[in-house]
Amino acid sequence: MINSLIAMICLLLAVAFYTILERKIWGYIHLQSRPNKVGFVGILQPVDDAILLFNTSLSLADSSNFFISYITPSISLLLSLIIALLLPFNYLQILDNEHNMSAFFIISSMSVYLFLMIGWS
Repeated sequence: MINSLIAMICLLLAVAFYTILERKIWGYIHLQSRPNKVGFVGILQPVDDAILLFNTSLSLADSSNFFISYITPSISLLLSLIIALLLPFNYLQILDNEHNMSAFFIISSMSVYLFLMIGWS
């Protein structure tokens, strides 16, 4: 349980630092010496991006299903974290299963239904 929690936190931190790298690359592409930074050397930029992401409101139609619209991104994040737990990291598998490849394809194919659900809502 602790190993899976540590792996999820490390994965989310890796994605946060990837956003810093992405902002740096886009800053150099647009011929800016630096992108807009939050904190010392842009370390707090992923936190700022997350706050902006969670504070934006969805513009929903009056006839849309609010529950499906709000729950599908959470399910999508959960599925991607489960897929990350199936992958072996340095000869260490957190979820040791005989059928990891089939579980990977089954879980990754379920994300298609989430896109259908958000479009249907």
